[in-house]
Amino acid sequence: MTSKIKPSKGAPFARIMGVGGYRPTRVVPNEEILKHIESSDEWIRSRSGIATRHWASPEETVATMSVEAAGKAIADAGITPEQIGAVVVSTVSHFKQTPAIATEIAHRIGAGKPAAFDISAGCAGFGYGLTLAKGLVVEGSAEYVLVIGVERLSDLTDLEDRATAFLFGDGAGAVIIGPAKEPAIGPTVWGSEGDKSDTIKQTLGWDVYRTTPTPGGDGPESRTALEEIRYPAITQEGQAVFRWAVFEMAKVAQQALDAAGVSPDDLDVFIPHQANMRIIDSMVKTLKLPESVTVARDVETTGNTSAASIPLAMERLLATGQAKSGDTALVIGFGAGLVYAATVVTLP
Repeated sequence: MTSKIKPSKGAPFARIMGVGGYRPTRVVPNEEILKHIESSDEWIRSRSGIATRHWASPEETVATMSVEAAGKAIADAGITPEQIGAVVVSTVSHFKQTPAIATEIAHRIGAGKPAAFDISAGCAGFGYGLTLAKGLVVEGSAEYVLVIGVERLSDLTDLEDRATAFLFGDGAGAVIIGPAKEPAIGPTVWGSEGDKSDTIKQTLGWDVYRTTPTPGGDGPESRTALEEIRYPAITQEGQAVFRWAVFEMAKVAQQALDAAGVSPDDLDVFIPHQANMRIIDSMVKTLKLPESVTVARDVETTGNTSAASIPLAMERLLATGQAKSGDTALVIGFGAGLVYAATVVTLP
């Protein structure tokens, strides 16, 4: 039987057209973290490479940071908000189950009535969003797609957890994906390893705070001492995560290079998720990247911003001249789930 569905009229390829970032104004040095844990600035730097991070004020919400980053990306791409056909937001720190924060952001930037939705893929979220956006442009569902990675991880940081208190930061990064006449976003190598999901997780679900029975069942008993329950935070098994990231993610990165038909010698830039400086340096060594390749090390002053880390690092490299338009870059994100996504892109 012959299908009656007409073929899509999308672009032959897609590319990153513009990038923007927003870092909260408050800079938090390691000394402030040390007020809550027994450690030292030297230990934090040696274990993670982090010297400072940005923490958001009450006014710097997930939405407001996203709007700031989106505005810069839109201007950088040379389009208008009305041309955006879809808004994809990756975040784990928007605490309302519904509606998606993407809908509010779309409205606040004046995008009209685009498709708008959130995704939850942790530190790999930007790569997931990039892949979805590429598909939307190529199939013709949207001419331009706004992809945002945004986090307020300070809201999910346990300041008394010596293993994680120093890791996390806040911020938003955004890119515009649009049509291209030649390949500029390679095939994505992505996946998950759910058997390891407990190695990075939120300590408690939000349902722990429910004090009344659910309509469909008995529900939890009413609690009179909720103050005894610690607020949910992100925790991880540091050594297990480190080993997984260093050994398994280097393989994924190589697979992304192979899928794009690019060798390490062809690369200009490497932008891994900014989780830990030791992980970054180990991946560079395992991949045998030439010294000529510029490596993003934004983690030193921004910390781990999960879904925001890759676009923030990309924006800084371009803004400082360490990378330039047209450079070939390998990007890879990995984190809670455990999920991952890697691809090769041409920088805007």
